[in-house]
Amino acid sequence: MITPIHRALLSVSDKLGLVRLARALAAGGAEILSTGGSARTLREAGIPVTEVSDHTGFPEILDGRVKTLVPHIHGGLLARRDDPTHLAQMKQHDIVPIDLVAVNLYPFETTVAARASAADCIETIDIGGPALIRAAAKNHDFVTVLTDPAQYDAIIEEITAQGGTTLATRRRLAAAAYARTAAYDSAIAGWFAEQENSQFPDRLTFSGTRRQTLRYGENPHQQAAFYVTGNRPGVATARQVQGRELSYNNLNDTDAAFECVAEFADPTIVIVKHANPCGVASAETLSAAWDLALRTDPVSAFGGIVAANRTLDATTASQIATLFTEVIIAPDATAEALEILGKKKNLRLLLTDQMPDPATPGLGIKTLSSGFLAQTLDRGRITEHDLTIVTRRAPTPQEITDMLFAFRVCKHVKSNAIIYAKNGATTGIGAGQMSRVDSARIAAWKAEQAAIAAQLPQSLAHGSVVASDAFFPFADGIEAAIQAGATAIIQPGGSIRDQDVIDAANKANLAMAFTGLRHFRH
Repeated sequence: MITPIHRALLSVSDKLGLVRLARALAAGGAEILSTGGSARTLREAGIPVTEVSDHTGFPEILDGRVKTLVPHIHGGLLARRDDPTHLAQMKQHDIVPIDLVAVNLYPFETTVAARASAADCIETIDIGGPALIRAAAKNHDFVTVLTDPAQYDAIIEEITAQGGTTLATRRRLAAAAYARTAAYDSAIAGWFAEQENSQFPDRLTFSGTRRQTLRYGENPHQQAAFYVTGNRPGVATARQVQGRELSYNNLNDTDAAFECVAEFADPTIVIVKHANPCGVASAETLSAAWDLALRTDPVSAFGGIVAANRTLDATTASQIATLFTEVIIAPDATAEALEILGKKKNLRLLLTDQMPDPATPGLGIKTLSSGFLAQTLDRGRITEHDLTIVTRRAPTPQEITDMLFAFRVCKHVKSNAIIYAKNGATTGIGAGQMSRVDSARIAAWKAEQAAIAAQLPQSLAHGSVVASDAFFPFADGIEAAIQAGATAIIQPGGSIRDQDVIDAANKANLAMAFTGLRHFRH
C-alpha cells in the first residue's frame, strides 16, 4: 500500500540533509510543518514552511519545553485513516492528518560525553521528540517516521519514484524508531544511575549501534553482528586500514590483545590466540618486544593477533610480516610500516589513534540463559607496596619487577592461569585448565618447547618468576615451578594450605609474595 505524503512535520536537532528532504517533499506537494531552528533553516533555503504554533493555534511555552505536545499534532499522527470514528473526531476537532515525521532527538548522549553540568544534561532530555516518534511509529500503517539523516535519501527516492512510501518501508522505519527511543531512554537511565552512584540499578538497560553484520559467529553455523556501545579506544572505534572483513573471533581476540597491551607503559607487544595471550613482552623498542613475545610460544603465535602500544615502525612491521598474522592493532603506524604491511593483502590492520586507560571504570556483561551477569571491570592493579613477602628470602628488585609484570599479564589469561616471566617478557603461559597444577605444568612445558625452538641450552622457565591468578590450593603447583627452575612466585594467597605452600617455597629458597588480589577470568 503506497501512502502519499500530504503533510510532513520536520523538527530536527541535526540539520544534516534537512533542506534536501524538505525540497523533495515540497516538490511532491506536501505542506511542511516545523519548529524553531528547523523552520528557520527551511525559510532561509526558500522552502515554504508553517510554524507548528501557527498550525495548532497554541504557542511554544516553557522556554520551548512544550512545542508539539498538543492534540492537533498527536491527533494528526495517531488517527487511523480507515476508522470512520477517528475521521469523524478529527473533523469535529479540526485536526488534519500528518503523514510523515522527521525528528532526531536533542543531543543528550553528546552532552553527557562532554561532561556538561547536570542542569545542561537535563535540558537536553527530549520529551516532545520521543513522543512524536513513538506516535508516528505506532501508526506506521499510515505514517512514515524518520529518525536519522541516513534514512533520507532512500525515502526521497521512494517518494519521487512512487508518490509515497510502502507499508514495508514504514514498518522498517517504525522498528528503527522504537530502537532509537529505547537507546535514548537507556542513555538517560544510565546517566541517572550514575548521578545516584548506583552501579546496579533495579533495571539495567544498555544499547548498541550495529556497526556491521558479520559473516558468521564463533562457528560458520552461527549468525553474528558487531555492535558499538561507546567511544573507548579499541577495536570498536579503530580505523581498519587494510585487509579482509573482521570475523567474530577476530574482533573478540583483537579486543583481548589490545586491552592487555594497554596495561603496560613501556613499548610492549601482546600476541593473542583464542582470546589468550601466548606471548607478552615489554622492552626498550617494539622491535625488541616483538622478538621476546614471539619467543614465548612461536607455534601458537602462527595465525594470531598482535597488539602494540606504540606507533608501529618499519622494523617491527617487517618482523611481524614474516609470520602469518590475522590482525595487527596499534595506536598508529609509520608510512614505511604501512607500505610493508600493505603487501600482506589479507592482513587486517587496525589503528586506534590512542590507547585506552586501563583504570577507566565500566561494566562487563556476560549472558546466561534467560538473563545476564553484570560486574565492574577488573581494574585491580598491584604495586610493590601492596606485596606481602611471606618467605624467608625476599625477592630481588628484578624479581619484583618481573613478578608485577607477570601478575598483570595474569589478569588477561583465562583461569586457571600460570605465567612464567623474566626480564619483562613471558617465558611460559598456562591457561584455562581445570587444575592449577596442570596450568603450571603446561606453562613449564611451553617454556621448554620455546627454548628448543630458540636452540637454547635450558628452559626459558629457568630463572623466571611465576605468577598465579589465584591461590595455590596445594604445594604441587609450587613444586612444578621449582622443577622448572623458577626463583620467585607471586600469588594472591588465602588458601587454608598457604603454610604448606610457603614451606615448599622456603625449602627450595624461592621468594614468594602475596597480593591479596585475585584475577579470575572466565
